[in-house]
Amino acid sequence: MKPKVLCVLALATLALSACTTTKQHASADFKPPQGTYKLIVMRPDVTVSVLTAGGMLEEREDWTKRAEENVLTALRAQQAKRGGSATIVTTLEQAGANPQLVRELDRLHEAVGRSIQMHKYNPALALPTKENVFDWTLGSRAVEYGRASGYDYALFLHAEDSFSSGGRVALQAVSMLGCVVGVCYIPPGGQQIAFVSLVDLKSGQVSWFNYLFSGTGDIRTQEGADDLVEYLLNEMKSGAALDKS
Repeated sequence: MKPKVLCVLALATLALSACTTTKQHASADFKPPQGTYKLIVMRPDVTVSVLTAGGMLEEREDWTKRAEENVLTALRAQQAKRGGSATIVTTLEQAGANPQLVRELDRLHEAVGRSIQMHKYNPALALPTKENVFDWTLGSRAVEYGRASGYDYALFLHAEDSFSSGGRVALQAVSMLGCVVGVCYIPPGGQQIAFVSLVDLKSGQVSWFNYLFSGTGDIRTQEGADDLVEYLLNEMKSGAALDKS
């Protein structure tokens, strides 16, 4: 194979493999919890899918179940290294309040979390009223849950992982060859997107939020799930520190 072709294919391969990036946001007065706080880690919302040749995501139940178990194991290990009293739950009934209230809180967080992801991490969709502030809340339902359960904070984690099907990989390979003749569009492959938020249950505010994007990683393996949780939760910064960064 000619050197020019090798170079083109190498560049195309690099384009398909993105590094892992994270970016935190926090309210101005936020400080990472310390002391004898009580934290509940809600059951993680995990989905693992296959990316078809046509670009559609199809969830794989077996992959999702395995990944959820791995993420739970990683969260237990990560929280064990921190201070305070942390409880990790896997069912609504374990959350210490009316299951219906917990279900509503989960759904509310998903909606708010996706709004934060959309408007704080996409400059084209930034909200003018929130441009220089981090001001998001789960409102009275979170406060009600805090009073009923006795917890000070709730931690929510959402993760989506996807992997290219054989047909998608073949399509990418054909597209790479197109680069040789000057037609260089390479369809994206599977990717990993996740976010985690810490909610103050006394005020209902989303005090801290971290977003992850990666073209690598595999939460179907324990090592991959450990890496995901480590990236998201290893270094929780205060609002003041983030303002200076």
